[in-house]
Amino acid sequence: MISDELYEHEVEEENYFVSMTDMMVGLVFIFILLLMYYALQFRDITEQLTGADRTRTEILEQLQSSLKEKGVDVTIDTQNGILRLPDAILFDSGKAELKVDGQWAVGRLSEALASVLPCYSDYTSTAAIRPADCQPTPHRIESLYIEGHADSDHLTGNGLLKDNWDLSVVRATNTFRELIAAKPNLTMYCARKHGSCEPILSVSGYGPDRPIDPADTTEAKQKNRRIDLRIIMMTPDNGETATALREELEQQ
Repeated sequence: MISDELYEHEVEEENYFVSMTDMMVGLVFIFILLLMYYALQFRDITEQLTGADRTRTEILEQLQSSLKEKGVDVTIDTQNGILRLPDAILFDSGKAELKVDGQWAVGRLSEALASVLPCYSDYTSTAAIRPADCQPTPHRIESLYIEGHADSDHLTGNGLLKDNWDLSVVRATNTFRELIAAKPNLTMYCARKHGSCEPILSVSGYGPDRPIDPADTTEAKQKNRRIDLRIIMMTPDNGETATALREELEQQ
């Protein structure tokens, strides 16, 4: 009798360990599946981000090429997504109003933007149609900032403009207004997200706080006085996928 009870006890222990082993194997399997899933998601998001960077570089190069053909000399910073217009062709020293040459240059910029942006934007107007010659791309522009920058010299004797912060903001705003005056349809381009389509054109001013060259020389200050166009691309939003996965796991 004792032998039979001992045997049954050993069988129960063996069955218990087998069940625990099966459960652990199942948990490890689920963990591996989750790890593979998130690894694939990470790869996809990384590809989307690097792909968006490549697309942004293509946009900058297209704009630069178009402006060069029109006689406007600009530089691009592909790492930071910037097309740079030097102050010398836009404004007189300490002034916020565009020069005649500056108006002409911004007019050419508006033409370049009007030819490139439709391929990388959505539209606030339902009547707008994406041009047939646009190359297929999943990437879209989220924002295009017109950024004003000034040098470190103190601004004096300019009426309503109290300092270089005011000067940089008003210069950026005047550049924006000139762009829209030349090509009103530029306000139509937008970034579609969360059920709405937000205009991509925006204005910001940084005064002297983002110099290209920190040196206190005439040449450095000339570089720092400028208008930048900074392109921000749409980034992948994986929140909905993660939420769906969490809900599915909670139901199991």
